[in-house]
Amino acid sequence: MAIETTLVLFKPDGIQQGLSGVVLDRFLKEGFRIRGLKMLEASDELINEHYSHIVQFDFFPAIQSFMQETPIIALALEAEDGISRARKLLGPTDSKEAEEGTIRGDYGCKDESSKTRNICHASDSPEAAEAELRRFFSEGEIFS
Repeated sequence: MAIETTLVLFKPDGIQQGLSGVVLDRFLKEGFRIRGLKMLEASDELINEHYSHIVQFDFFPAIQSFMQETPIIALALEAEDGISRARKLLGPTDSKEAEEGTIRGDYGCKDESSKTRNICHASDSPEAAEAELRRFFSEGEIFS
């Protein structure tokens, strides 16, 4: 098992519900270590870059608007097999499909917005984690 650092974003729905501490605690109890943490307002440019794979779809403006409802929290979390473990802890992207005991299963939206209002984003591969960490953290903002 390799030690990996992954990006986790606390999305506006989790912020609005006051779940930041509860969700962070779940990661920490699973052995994740914080290497970086910051709150920020997501600019149009940042959202367009982060969601560049879906910017051409009709539903993108709704995602952009949602991601700007509140500031978001960006975390660089490290653990053995951190990328896959973070995604497992979150559960499937669609909160309606997420099992109880996962973060999305316990707290995610269960209506038609269940794929967007799903509490957190987490990197899905080492390549994505590397790019996303660079996108949300400047040099010197992730610590050993």
